[in-house]
Amino acid sequence: MTISVKLEREDTSVDDDRPDVLLTGLLFYDLVLTGLGKPPTPGEEIWTRGMGCGPGGIANLAVAASRFGLRTSLATVFGDDFYGEHCRDVLRDQEGVDLSLSRTADDWPTPVTVSVAYGQDRALLTHGQEPPYSQDVLMGDPPGARTALVHLEAEPREWLAKAAANGTRVYADVGWDPTQEWSTTLLEQLALCHAFLPNEAEAMAYTRTDSALAALGTLSELVPVAVVTRGGEGALAVDQITGEYADVPALDVDVLDATGAGDVFGAAFVTASLGGWPLVERLRFAVLAAGLSVTHHGGALAAPGWYGVDRWWRTLTDPELKRAYGFLAHRLPEHPGPARAYAPVTPPAPHTSVGPRACERRH
Repeated sequence: MTISVKLEREDTSVDDDRPDVLLTGLLFYDLVLTGLGKPPTPGEEIWTRGMGCGPGGIANLAVAASRFGLRTSLATVFGDDFYGEHCRDVLRDQEGVDLSLSRTADDWPTPVTVSVAYGQDRALLTHGQEPPYSQDVLMGDPPGARTALVHLEAEPREWLAKAAANGTRVYADVGWDPTQEWSTTLLEQLALCHAFLPNEAEAMAYTRTDSALAALGTLSELVPVAVVTRGGEGALAVDQITGEYADVPALDVDVLDATGAGDVFGAAFVTASLGGWPLVERLRFAVLAAGLSVTHHGGALAAPGWYGVDRWWRTLTDPELKRAYGFLAHRLPEHPGPARAYAPVTPPAPHTSVGPRACERRH
């Protein structure tokens, strides 16, 4: 299939003090179990070889973006319980995420997800309730931001149109449709978006196509930048603004837990896009970041950030990968920052200080 592209280049010279990334969504406390010898069956107890815990859900995107040095503003709801306090402390004090748009809700339990990783996939068990504040209430009139990373849902969010009208470039993904209807009306929201990054199954289902490439062709007619992720097969993308097409393979890595890998991919793609990188570099960088994330316990704290990418590049010996990722030699920051904390087996004691404090509203 041939994909036509327009030959014009976007201006990437914008330099301002707005947040780089604006986020909103549901936060979870994640408990990730890894190293199963076999899938569990009813009535059976299985001891796992690994465990990690920490913030998840929308926190995956927030931490991944912040670890790449992006000024990250998050609007979410924390429960007034230990899980909420722990997630808030990690995001605000350890990861430097701005929580001034977030709220703590009295008598509302923070949602909890248990992720059981097996092979290259995982099963999720979640307990939670609808948050007392919607995304539109949290955002209100959204602050100006260079980009927003959003999860499209069947019911459009009012804040999204406001953000797009304010000049915020919207990078969107979408989730699995449990109804299996895959309503094409959801794609109408792409009119507000700069980029759309679904996975292969989602892309084909929503476009009624039978291949990732065919789905990409359809999506490229609806949004300036279309990306289709393919898990262990890599990713492909087309940029109608710059006239570029790219198809890159995944890294060959030992998968510990795939939780949050798509979020890391999205945050890395936005990071490279804000840097004005060519499409193939943007795509390779995002594939690399996602590949590095699955080698650690999933959720927010698996994100590699600049430190993880820099360490991978400096220890790389494979000549083919050296050539493919040679652009990192002049893309990596001079100072990639300190080593990043990965998910602990158990959370620290309450009220343990983890860094400088930032502002947050309590309601």
